[in-house]
Amino acid sequence: MRRTLTAAAAVLAIPVLAGAVAPPDATAGPMPTPGRGVAVGTSRPSVAPPNMPATVYGGAWPSGHVQGVAVDWSSGHVYWSFTNLLVKTDLDGRVVGTVTGLTGHLGDLDINPEDGRVYGSLEYKAQRAFYIAIFDVARITRIGMNAETDGVMTTVYLKEVVDDFTADLDGDGVFDGDTGQTADHRYGASGIDGVSFGPALGTAGGRNVLMVAYGVYPNTTRTDNDHQVLLAYDVRRWGLFARPLSQTAPHQSGPGKPYSKVFVRTGNTTFGVQNLEYDRHTRRWLMAVYRGGKPEFPNWTLYAIDGTVAPQTGVITGQPDGATGQIVPLAPAGLADPATGIRGWEGPGSFGLEALGDGRFYVVSSGTTTVDGERRQTGTAVLQHWTGATPNPFTTAGSTVAGRRPAARTVVSRPR
Repeated sequence: MRRTLTAAAAVLAIPVLAGAVAPPDATAGPMPTPGRGVAVGTSRPSVAPPNMPATVYGGAWPSGHVQGVAVDWSSGHVYWSFTNLLVKTDLDGRVVGTVTGLTGHLGDLDINPEDGRVYGSLEYKAQRAFYIAIFDVARITRIGMNAETDGVMTTVYLKEVVDDFTADLDGDGVFDGDTGQTADHRYGASGIDGVSFGPALGTAGGRNVLMVAYGVYPNTTRTDNDHQVLLAYDVRRWGLFARPLSQTAPHQSGPGKPYSKVFVRTGNTTFGVQNLEYDRHTRRWLMAVYRGGKPEFPNWTLYAIDGTVAPQTGVITGQPDGATGQIVPLAPAGLADPATGIRGWEGPGSFGLEALGDGRFYVVSSGTTTVDGERRQTGTAVLQHWTGATPNPFTTAGSTVAGRRPAARTVVSRPR
């Protein structure tokens, strides 16, 4: 059943700045504009220490492939998304705990610097439900903790994503389901994947927003699916919405509208932004994608937005009704495609990308291994340095501490 907020909660609303998107009804709850003061981090300093390990191994798991990573260098922990499994390791790759029992798709992860919790995209397409999963990582202390029953995860429902995913664009009154080969799904929306915290677009700092990137179906026959779609949320009062998740009865408790919704033209990519990461060193939002298939576009695998450039209202190219929205350009860096004006790189990062605040990154590679006759998924984070060079803007970074794989790989049984 849809939840509504109490009158006591409603009094928390504050005025929004011009151009901000107000919630459409009372069920959306108050959505204040992000403050312009200096954000205060409680979980980690803004820059990682110099002695970060050269590699961190995420283990071998009977799960889906690695989707994203979040690193808390102040506590010495790394959090890994393996599609239906969250893994917590230390910086030596020793497993501290896991969260199992997820039947949806857990994607990209990031740490909220203001509360120290890990936020991740979580999809239930068959139930037409999309969430931000919020993990209370201090409580993840053992292997095999259950996402529903062990009090380690709450979720916030994203109505905006559901509305675009379920949009009946051909007007036949039928929801065509989880397929890209349809005229339905506004902007080609397949759900969400990339998530990251950073300053609101058009600012050089201030309080963080949570940016959430759409997945976009690969479909080379449409012209309305050539933008990345990014939603920004102010999560300071998400405690009003967050609920434990029952996967058999998904809730609908969440904000009615994001703080902002922006469009970035890259050409159609295969399931949109896989990993989104704000880099405080360059003040850019990096978007790592799976390569697209439209021949009229360059189809690179890494794109960037200059976070200090404010979005401008304009026509969203390719929309059949000439719809307008907030448009933000790609950063003027990297390879340049003369036909489209699109900029980007042939860079890695689609399996995990973590900026360390000083030009260093952890870039995750995905692999497989066989343990006791069973095929398992692996993830390895490798320390890299941002150069901005083309075609690959990363190069291997040195480190004073060598990362080590654990002598014994700890695994869990397949999540239900």
